[in-house]
Amino acid sequence: MQNEATIHHHNPLNWPMTLFMALFHVGAIAALFDFSWAALGVAVFLWWFAGSLGIGIGYHRLLTHRGFKTPKLVEYFLTVCGALALQGGSIPWCANHRIHHANTEREGDPHSPRHGFWWSHMGWITNGVSDHNQIQLHARTVPDLYKDRFHQWISRWNYLPQFPLAALLYWLGGWQFVLWGVCLRVVFSWHATCFVNSAAHVWGNRRFNTADDSRNNWWVALMTFGEGWHNNHHAHPAAARHGLAWYELDFNWCAIWLLEKLGLAEKVRRGSLPNNNVATEQPAIIE
Repeated sequence: MQNEATIHHHNPLNWPMTLFMALFHVGAIAALFDFSWAALGVAVFLWWFAGSLGIGIGYHRLLTHRGFKTPKLVEYFLTVCGALALQGGSIPWCANHRIHHANTEREGDPHSPRHGFWWSHMGWITNGVSDHNQIQLHARTVPDLYKDRFHQWISRWNYLPQFPLAALLYWLGGWQFVLWGVCLRVVFSWHATCFVNSAAHVWGNRRFNTADDSRNNWWVALMTFGEGWHNNHHAHPAAARHGLAWYELDFNWCAIWLLEKLGLAEKVRRGSLPNNNVATEQPAIIE
């Protein structure tokens, strides 16, 4: 009898999604052969704009876990930033992540690393079902978002903000800016976010004895502006702060802290170190 991991590996390829992602990877490789410091600067700025403001702060800490509260205009702005990451609409993205927390590394987890590293990284997308704009499917999982007409709209048409951005980049710097500011930036952000699902459940240290394999991974944290402190996050999933120790850089938290000081964020939830305030970290065990 096949084990569950083998069954997942033999899922048929989702050809439309796989080809779509492959084309972006080709564009990202092409960008590397057309380098300029200006193009790199555009890519880095948009990586922060979409990956930090959009995915880390907006989709993840605000919309999925409700780690803080903002005025609706700020919430919608962060959601549009998240759509620019081209990881799907707010409703399916947040629904899948809530399902992940409810079933971490058990049956029902959409990207369990126990089905294999590749499955948890991107296989669940390339060999899975495309739900990037499906809202009815997730109505019961994210009722707070489903009842909001803006989130319904952006979830159906999440790819649209990419077109005016690409047009602006072409106007500013031609195809070089498009390749760096869209293709390479999107591909890098895809892998950065997916490393939270894969690498941060395999490599790193464990401060909290959670009922899963989540780990604090410093290089994933650098790629995602703080999302790599994943064991901290699974111990305090509703907390808006993931980097709990002074040396755990968490730029997403810094931005939320600034929003709070400016009066644009309230009811901010904070995690905490263990009671003795000493990290009881355990080295990763690779099986």
